[in-house]
Amino acid sequence: MNHHIIEPEVAGGLGEGTIMSRNTHPPIVTRLHYQFDGWLGDVLLESFPCYITTEETAKKLQALSVTGAAYGDVQVTKSDQFQNLYPARVLPAFIWLQVTGKAGVDDFGLSEDFRLVISDRALNVLKASGISNAIVEDFWPRNGNAG
Repeated sequence: MNHHIIEPEVAGGLGEGTIMSRNTHPPIVTRLHYQFDGWLGDVLLESFPCYITTEETAKKLQALSVTGAAYGDVQVTKSDQFQNLYPARVLPAFIWLQVTGKAGVDDFGLSEDFRLVISDRALNVLKASGISNAIVEDFWPRNGNAG
């Protein structure tokens, strides 16, 4: 199974409702609030160190029993900037995609430099659902070892 580094669209940032500990790198987030400033339409979004995906895409990933991913609740809000740019835009439901796997082994994992690494089958689901603004490149683990 081939793996890829993906850099998802950044459509906003961590909102005031996010709770995290910055005593480690990456920070440990226990409650996620994603505040949208814009949105180009991708189903996978990032705000370091967290990822969110549409509920519909999460269901497709769960149906495949992908490894290395857990799912949690995310509070989603729109900033004043978003409201001004897209006054009528309705956002779909989003889910917190929590990466728990090992890069190059599981369907979702983080590389040594904390970039998101996904398998071919996860990438296929994301591409079919819409990630036209993400940057995708091949993942080459150091020394040929995954992780």
